[in-house]
Amino acid sequence: MAGNRPGTGEKPSAVSPPLWQLLQTVAQSLQAVRQGQSTSRLLPQIEAPRRAAVQSLLFRVLRQLGMAQALRQHLAPRAPAPAVDALLCTALALCWDEDQAPYDGHTLVNQAVEAAKRNRRTQGQAAFINACLRRFLRERVPLLAAVQADPKVLTPLPPWWVARLQRDHPLAWQSLLQLGQHPAPMTVRVNGRHTTREALQARWHSAGITSQPVGRTGLQLDKPMDVHLLPGFDAGDCSVQDAAAQLAAELLWDGLLQTMTSPSGAADHSAWRLLDACAAPGGKTAHMLEAAPAGGRSVQLLALEIDATRMPRIQENLQRIGLQAQVRCADAGEPATWWDGRPFDGVLLDAPCSASGIVRRHPDIAWLRRESDIAELAQQQSRLLEALWPLLRPGGVLVYCTCSVFRAEGQDRIDSFLAHNTDARLRPSPGHLMPLAPGNQPGLPDNWLGDHDGFYYAVLEKSLG
Repeated sequence: MAGNRPGTGEKPSAVSPPLWQLLQTVAQSLQAVRQGQSTSRLLPQIEAPRRAAVQSLLFRVLRQLGMAQALRQHLAPRAPAPAVDALLCTALALCWDEDQAPYDGHTLVNQAVEAAKRNRRTQGQAAFINACLRRFLRERVPLLAAVQADPKVLTPLPPWWVARLQRDHPLAWQSLLQLGQHPAPMTVRVNGRHTTREALQARWHSAGITSQPVGRTGLQLDKPMDVHLLPGFDAGDCSVQDAAAQLAAELLWDGLLQTMTSPSGAADHSAWRLLDACAAPGGKTAHMLEAAPAGGRSVQLLALEIDATRMPRIQENLQRIGLQAQVRCADAGEPATWWDGRPFDGVLLDAPCSASGIVRRHPDIAWLRRESDIAELAQQQSRLLEALWPLLRPGGVLVYCTCSVFRAEGQDRIDSFLAHNTDARLRPSPGHLMPLAPGNQPGLPDNWLGDHDGFYYAVLEKSLG
């Protein structure tokens, strides 16, 4: 983005719209996020020619929103109308750091004012936006010093989020905050049923795509790219999945193969019965099938998803890799509505959570969540654990995971569950995986490349009697 600095006078085009148009769309998206809409729903609604540029700018704005809001409060203590405030904060987020700014400060001010003039909701405040931004450019040093002297705005995320990180991870919270301000790498999982990691990596290399091995079956791209341009992707040779997320299926199968002596179900001794309790978008569902032991028993996999609008993604993922599972729309926490009474050998519970571990991929998360959400999510996680545990056969394995770094959604949940379920045993488990954590993780080999999302994993075994 830094090398493309459109200014006034450029002709709009489908390929490179003028900056004022991009700023309008980014500001409108920021306002929508503030009203509770997620970027995953907002961005697909933007026309393709400008979507990538808008996403790049919007994510940068969201990562710098704490500083931008603090600067706006210094420049205008009385908050302007929401549309005006969104545009002003958008411009401040993009220009406050001279070294990292994607556009020249004066160009950005001119284009922000142009954006204000061309929107009926902001055109009456174009002069106000111009005055605030030009004052910032004149008084950048003292204004930044005043903002940075306030400990409440030293961090880029909401204060309650930062306080929880400090409490949960007193030695790592600052690193977690810093890492959350940088884009995550693009990592794929190689489908071992189609090819080998070495063969696919060599194929990519011949096409000019460089990557590094990560985990057991992953490849981390040196540069992100459109997945459909990856050789082998459309044929199901690989799937986009973070290195930490790839552990889910691996831990489940490791647990099953280490603890099981026979599969469940008296009527069918040839099949493993597995449940993916919260399956969308289907990446872990597909991996559970890909990672199944070769030969011998077949796999009967039931994938549940409570949101009917997300179910097609599961089917699309399965169809692309050429594997099948039974996919049902149901609440995993209400087994009476979907369970046939036959116990499962293995259950994967990728529970709904705050997604605090993937904020670098989705910077809107921290601004969409409320502090009260964490307790509500923890209650939901406990409900799912208690509902699914009776469905597991003795000797079976349940893998609980969340893409969260908050203890309330990880270790605290499992500690509480173990205290109330004496037939559950915690097997060696990764626990809380911190992004870019150095060295070894308990129960894991070297921390791959040291670059993955924040996750929590617990492997639970049900006693035989």
